[in-house]
Amino acid sequence: MSDISASLPSPMSRGGHVRSILTLGLPLIGSHLAQFAITLTDAIMLGWYDIGALAGEVLGGSLWFVMFLFGSGFAFAVMPMVARAQSAGEPAQVRRVTRMGLWVSIAFAMLAVPLLLVSEIWLVWLGQDPAVADMASRYLGILAWGLFPALGVMVLKSFLAALERTRVVLWITLIAVAVNVVVNYALIFGNWGMPELGIEGAAIASLCVHCVSLAATIAYTRIAQPEHELFTRFWRPDIEALGRVFRLGWPIGLTNLAEVGLFAASSLMMGWLGPVALAAHGIALQISSATFMVQLGLSNAATVRAGQASGRDDAQHLRRGAAMVALLSMVIAVLTVAVFLLLPEQMIGLFLDPDDPVRGVVISTGVVLLAAAALFQVVDAAQVIALGLLRGIQDTKVPMVIAIISYWGLGAPLSYVLGFVLGWGGVGVWLGLAAGLGLAGVLLTLRFLRRAGDM
Repeated sequence: MSDISASLPSPMSRGGHVRSILTLGLPLIGSHLAQFAITLTDAIMLGWYDIGALAGEVLGGSLWFVMFLFGSGFAFAVMPMVARAQSAGEPAQVRRVTRMGLWVSIAFAMLAVPLLLVSEIWLVWLGQDPAVADMASRYLGILAWGLFPALGVMVLKSFLAALERTRVVLWITLIAVAVNVVVNYALIFGNWGMPELGIEGAAIASLCVHCVSLAATIAYTRIAQPEHELFTRFWRPDIEALGRVFRLGWPIGLTNLAEVGLFAASSLMMGWLGPVALAAHGIALQISSATFMVQLGLSNAATVRAGQASGRDDAQHLRRGAAMVALLSMVIAVLTVAVFLLLPEQMIGLFLDPDDPVRGVVISTGVVLLAAAALFQVVDAAQVIALGLLRGIQDTKVPMVIAIISYWGLGAPLSYVLGFVLGWGGVGVWLGLAAGLGLAGVLLTLRFLRRAGDM
């Protein structure tokens, strides 16, 4: 018995887990923050341009993000599958699942783009201000086409992250942010002799960014990972691999849809309160989403490491690594709560022109919403980390059910009741969000603890 024990690799220390998580996770966090900075710069620059344009971007951007995260389920499926195949020494599987991940993502975009192109019809039907719905429709009329390159980038990012090639993902995304700022400055405001296009200029800039990001990611993949031959005979179908990606990915997509759909529904509800309330909601949502990107980066690192542990059948590594990533996540969540409560006016003011006549109203509304957002930072962190770990061990269907029940069985109805039936307005809507996220955080964490205990 002692001879067998001596032959096993020594378990990684807690400090070793933390270092490995940060080595993998920090570039992913930076990449997500940089990706988010694209929409953040749109919001900031449009907020300085016109409050109505900002409200249109909030509404249109929310709808685009719903479709983007729904379609990203197939990209997120690629990550644990590649990590497991690489750890198990199966390079052919790495190529097969990544290629079919691109196939499924393209097919999804072909179905989703037409829905975004007719957004004005159903936004008005859903009770949105016609002027804001028109702004959102003009924004989506251009940006909708960015779904094709954006989803392609997500698949390739998942492939590279699973191979622990995360730094290049960060650098490509940082370049994309710089391109977005420059093109926004030219086209939103009409600088450097360019036409003043307002919200449509922001959409053109974002579309350019997604195309540049895809081109750069493909170029790097072909140069740095030639052994995987991802694009050789790309046109050839692989039904078995496509089926596996689809089966793992569609529950992830619906889970993403349930969560981001909850926030999109909150934007629709805030739109019923008027453009000023919607603008304040959009700013608070941008700020809380930025902190969520940090947690999402840790969640992706958790997915990769859990997938690697699963490929080696190393339950001890999985459990200890999960404990360390959860600890890091909670530290970040507590710091976020402190910032939200101590510096709300300063953060919200960054999005607004100092001379805007409604600046004071937007800030006062946004401060209350950020206080509500502080309530769900810890539980939101818990649910996204648990989801990442569960995806790493390829458990996606039960988490999907938990997400749908939490967000739509509790979160959305409670937002409506608190916000409109009880008359609490925007803060009631956000408290409903907190309740839905809280239930998901508890149930998903319990689910992972049970699954990990069974390994």
